[in-house]
Amino acid sequence: MKELTIISGKGGTGKTSVVASFAVLARNKVMADADVDAADLHLILTPEIKHEEDFKGGRTAQIDLERCIECGDCLERCQFNAISPDFVVDKIDCEGCGVCVYFCPVQAIDFPQNICGKWYISETRFGPMVHARLHIAEENSGLLVSLVRNQAKVLAEEQGLDTIIVDGPPGIGCPVIASITGASAVLIVTEPTLSGLHDLERVGGLAAFFKIPTMACVNKFDLNEEMTDQIEDYCVKHQIEIVGRIPYDTAVTHAMVAEKSIVEFSDGKVSDAIKGIWHKVEQILKGRPG
Repeated sequence: MKELTIISGKGGTGKTSVVASFAVLARNKVMADADVDAADLHLILTPEIKHEEDFKGGRTAQIDLERCIECGDCLERCQFNAISPDFVVDKIDCEGCGVCVYFCPVQAIDFPQNICGKWYISETRFGPMVHARLHIAEENSGLLVSLVRNQAKVLAEEQGLDTIIVDGPPGIGCPVIASITGASAVLIVTEPTLSGLHDLERVGGLAAFFKIPTMACVNKFDLNEEMTDQIEDYCVKHQIEIVGRIPYDTAVTHAMVAEKSIVEFSDGKVSDAIKGIWHKVEQILKGRPG
């Protein structure tokens, strides 16, 4: 089983648009939207939810005032000032460390898990998909990313599918690390700007640290071909496989409005470029020259 994770140094590079097109082009695959903080692949693939579950992560202390003897031990030990003088825990300030729970002399503090979001198994017009939604201001997104990937693997094994395509989160933080660790390969979608190059350097360095084979493509390359050349020069120097360039075209926006991937919507130059990129990526995943 091969797992491809598509990432970018920041949001807005066109990563999800590329993933949606791969959903059309790939066979025998499971789609996974691991961008749990701002999931949007469902806007194009319009999944029909078949199964959903709450996602629990982290804990928050709760003081039972009927059992509490108001000894003040928890007030002294809490390093986050999350407990008020009348022994009420502020859910925002509580970091879930559990110190107050452990040291309470009368076991008056409960420590339930938080419901942080939901995860889903769905069916789309291009096959199965695992996705999730983290509730507003909740943490533990890295844990939820790992859950989405694991469920995608289980689904692939159950249905005899040989490829998992993961729409990863942007940036280089914990959710990104959770989305690429153990992946067969990474595809970075970048754009021809100075910040695009900088973000490529950061996320490419992250993939290199975990020794994951890395590819890159430049979206809207023709808006600044000089910068595109700089990006590709960087890739060559750092052993990042260049798999293609995608031109700028307003048809991509029209496709999104129509809730379709660009390869469904149009047979133009963008579709041709993405098809070429997918062919190279597929060959690399199979261990063949791109």
